[in-house]
Amino acid sequence: MAELGRLDFVLANAGIGPIIGEPSHDVSAYRDAVDVMLNGVYFTIEAALPALLEHGDGGAIVITNSDAGLKSVVPTFRTQSHGAAGYTAAKHGVIALMRYYARTLAEKNVRVNTVHPCGVATPMLQNEQMEQFIAEFPEWGDYLQTPISVPTIEPVDITEAMVYLCGQSGRYVTGVTLPVDAGFAVK
Repeated sequence: MAELGRLDFVLANAGIGPIIGEPSHDVSAYRDAVDVMLNGVYFTIEAALPALLEHGDGGAIVITNSDAGLKSVVPTFRTQSHGAAGYTAAKHGVIALMRYYARTLAEKNVRVNTVHPCGVATPMLQNEQMEQFIAEFPEWGDYLQTPISVPTIEPVDITEAMVYLCGQSGRYVTGVTLPVDAGFAVK
């Protein structure tokens, strides 16, 4: 605020991947997922609201979610864990927060939406531990396949969706769960 003078857009992006490995089976993985990905979004929005509302011109809040907000993050019983449950619950909860804020902030001309990517080419997904997990549980690799056959989408694809939702072209879009997922949500 001191440097730019005002706040027009909030991009709430908080994620951890407590889904694989031995730590995912500890109940603390569930709590960590909810604390970071649900509570983190809530507190980010609450911290930004005074500055976002101060100028009275409206704005946009876009929350990075996941396809796990639209369906379960695990394909089979043997791949379930406390961390996967927390990840799924947090991402579903983010949709509820988005709808809450979309409704309550509409009269202030603040639009609120979520973007739901499938696997994105970032270190959270592309790492040695994930490769080992998929080798051990091949059903996970099958599960991650998208109808539009791509191994992962690029971060820029998510960025472009957020720019649309923040920009003039998205001025009438609020309360929307926007999958950017090569068809994964309909699989």
